[in-house]
Amino acid sequence: MRAMRPLHVVALALFVLLTAGCLPVRYITQAAAGQEDLNRRGIAIDEVVKGGHLDKRTRDLLAHVAPIKAFGERYGLARTDNYERYVWISRPAVVWVVSACHPLAFRPRAWKFPIVGSITYTGWFDRKEAKAYADELAAEGWDVDLRPSQAYSTLGWFDDPILSTMISDGDDALGDLADVVLHETLHATFYVPNQSTLNESVASFFGDELAAKYLDEARGPDSPEKASFLEARARGTRRGQVMKAAYAELAKLYASKLSREEKLAEKKRITDALRAELKIKRPVTNATLIQYKTYGSGKPELAELLATCGGSFPRMLKTLDRVRPIAAASPPHTDPAILLRPLIAGGCP
Repeated sequence: MRAMRPLHVVALALFVLLTAGCLPVRYITQAAAGQEDLNRRGIAIDEVVKGGHLDKRTRDLLAHVAPIKAFGERYGLARTDNYERYVWISRPAVVWVVSACHPLAFRPRAWKFPIVGSITYTGWFDRKEAKAYADELAAEGWDVDLRPSQAYSTLGWFDDPILSTMISDGDDALGDLADVVLHETLHATFYVPNQSTLNESVASFFGDELAAKYLDEARGPDSPEKASFLEARARGTRRGQVMKAAYAELAKLYASKLSREEKLAEKKRITDALRAELKIKRPVTNATLIQYKTYGSGKPELAELLATCGGSFPRMLKTLDRVRPIAAASPPHTDPAILLRPLIAGGCP
């Protein structure tokens, strides 16, 4: 298993970082233990598919993983050793994501790591640990969000497995699985340090667009699986539009000359209404809403760039490489639209 060497490298690098007081020591402990647990428990997907240890539906879905990876490679995604193993985990999420933001401005809390640079979230394998850290951030005065995540990427440090949490119960399961695999593989293909919003927006765009194309090939453009996947994506788009409107309303509020108390009262009204409309169970904070920007920004620009590249995803990926010097000269976590406009203006080679 080649995962142990990178684990030690990451742990050592992060230990150096910890001496600067950026993260609690327990973060490194839980991250190392959680990743090692996934590494040692993986079973080869071929073995799972051919055996009778899981239900037929799960085996049928897992049989698509290799074709999905091959499909992604045809569209310019990197060839990796990821997703060749399967891990069943007895919890609803693989990690719990903690993010934080200024309470009266959309300025996210950022954490700095070696190699990957600045990111605007942390992932915890244990929910209690995540909740404890979220409470600490809240006590410091941050708006905090704690949410479950069914998948994540180690950006090539480890051979990431397919997790049981990646397989949903609905008719859109195949589309979801393709979306996750392609999304996370994009991270192993394209990653710009200190630009979380750009990285996640590009991955979300590629995952959504290529998953739909995969369903066309695997099931047909008029298949129930394709219809279910598109319906779920449309619901997500509508949800994003509501969140975008709330984000804009709050940004205007924060820029106003109202007193702090008046801003907080109006903020509560807006977020309570948003939570009721979208039936969100957890509290809605600035940290919740800023994730809309992290995952949902730049879609019009990305679509325009793809059109500029004649609909070719490989050409688009090559063009995206030109964003690196632009991003390096820009503030961390710059709006993707700002970073992408020079690429669109410059055309697609």
